[in-house]
This record gives sequence, C-alpha cells and structure tokens, in this order.
Amino acid sequence: MRVAVMGAGAVGTSVLELAEEYGHTVTAMADSSSAAVDAGGLDAEAVLDRKHQEGIVGSGDPEDALDGEYDVLVEATPTTLGDAEPGFGHLREALERDRHVVLANKGPVAERYSDVRELEADSAGEVRFEATVGGAIPVLSTIESFGAAQITAVRGVLNGTANFILTRMQNEGLSYEHVLAEAQDLGVAEADPTFDVEGTDAALKCVIVANVLGDDEMTLADATVQGIHELPASALDLADDDGQTIRLVGEITADGVRVGPRLIADNSALAVSGTQNIVQFDTTYAGSLYNSGRGAGGPETATAVFADIGHLD
Repeated sequence: MRVAVMGAGAVGTSVLELAEEYGHTVTAMADSSSAAVDAGGLDAEAVLDRKHQEGIVGSGDPEDALDGEYDVLVEATPTTLGDAEPGFGHLREALERDRHVVLANKGPVAERYSDVRELEADSAGEVRFEATVGGAIPVLSTIESFGAAQITAVRGVLNGTANFILTRMQNEGLSYEHVLAEAQDLGVAEADPTFDVEGTDAALKCVIVANVLGDDEMTLADATVQGIHELPASALDLADDDGQTIRLVGEITADGVRVGPRLIADNSALAVSGTQNIVQFDTTYAGSLYNSGRGAGGPETATAVFADIGHLD
C-alpha cells in the first residue's frame, strides 16, 4: 500500500525505515513544520539524513503530506488530551478523502472515540489502532479475534518506564528519584516523565481498551488514576519481605477503569521486570489468557502499525 506518515518521532521514522520490508511504499512524511512528498516513494535514508542535519524532513508544508497520494495515513504525532489535536484533524481529513487511517497516536481514540467512529461510518476508509495499546503486543487484535462480548475483564502492566523504575527500586533498594534519573540517562524515561510516572499513559491505553469493549464512550476523565511518583522505597521493601512486589497495574472491569500501584505475588504472571509489558484477558469460556512483550519502542510499535495495515483492504 501507499503510506503517508504524520509524525517523525521514533514510531514514524521506524515506519518509514521498515515499510519496504513489509511490502509498502511511503509516499509522504511530515513532521511539525515540514513535509517530504514523492508519489513514487520516498528515499528513507535521504529523508532521515535531512531530519538529522536540518531538523526538517523536507521542503513542503505538513499539509502537503495529507494532500498527497496514499492509501493509508499513519498518524504518529505526539498524543494530546482534550480535543486530541492535531492528530484528530489529520484523521478527519484522511477519512473525508476516503483513505484508511492507522493510529499510533492514542489521543483520538482515548479522548474522542465516538467522533472517530462517526467519521469512519461516513467514510470508505477504515480506522485501526493496535499500536496505541501495548506496542508490539497484540492487545486489540486479541479482543477482535475473541469478540468483545467474550472478554469479561482486562488488566496488565502497560507502561515500561514505570515498570523499569519499580523493578530497579525493589532489586537495588534505590530511591524513586535516583532510578528516575538513571532511566532518563538510559533513554527509558522521557525528559518530562509525567505521563508515565503519574499513570496517564497506562490510563489512556486502558480507556482505549474500555472503548473497544464497551457500549459507552470513556475518556481519561472517567478513569481513576494513581501514579508511582510518590511511592516510597520502603513500600517495596515491605512487599519484598512478604514475597510480593508492586507494579503499576491498569484494570478494565465492569466497574470501570482503574490504574495504580498494586501488590502482586512475586510468582504472578503480572510480575514482569524491566520494561516488559503484560496483558491479562479474562474470558467467558477460556479462562485467563496472557500476552507479554515489548510495550513501546519505535520498531516494536511499527510492527503493530504494519499488522494493522495488513488487515486493510
């Protein structure tokens, strides 16, 4: 397929780099201030070299990417809350042109899910968003395969940064501040880690799952969220003494969406370490099922993008 990519961060650039390997052609790419457009296919190396050297991907305006020739728009701009712009506007423009949209940006389906579905209903294009939850882990496609009616609850560890911090705090007896600085040095945590450590990122993912599972639209405002930024090291020490650990767990149940630190037995499937993520699906007839893997990262999340593209006609 011909692919246009909005966003030149880790996910967007990975889509550009890997598209040919997956049998697709990137015909346009935009960052916040520029665009590169070529109906015959972009030279990925040249685009990324220019981004590195000049801070722009091309000489065009971002709107040029939306106006170009493509079959599917990959929306990989940063997640924003509230009106979910500019991602929602990019999605709307592509659907109004009867193009497909694959989201890596959580905003549109976490904050404006009904609006997205209404636009999709009026378009020949389809919206898919596996990459918004769990990186490379097939969370939404598992629900799609089983059927939402057969999933009674979903819970899991859905933020690698928070999990890395908690793992290091418990294993090494280090303070939150010390481990956060270490995570930032390693590139595991952003310079501004607020979304991760305050539970917002995990909550957005849970809200998206809740929207897929339920009949009533949810947004971040409907979730109960507590982060790890105020968790003392002594709490992890006490848990360890009792054969338990603490993980930031997101839960989607009939009672709603909750995210917060939870005590978990050391031998529990949810007690994953480091940056690993895991998702537990409670089903009507098949018991509990688990999917685990890398929940973030450019190439990892790009695999979910390409999986979605592969489902499109």
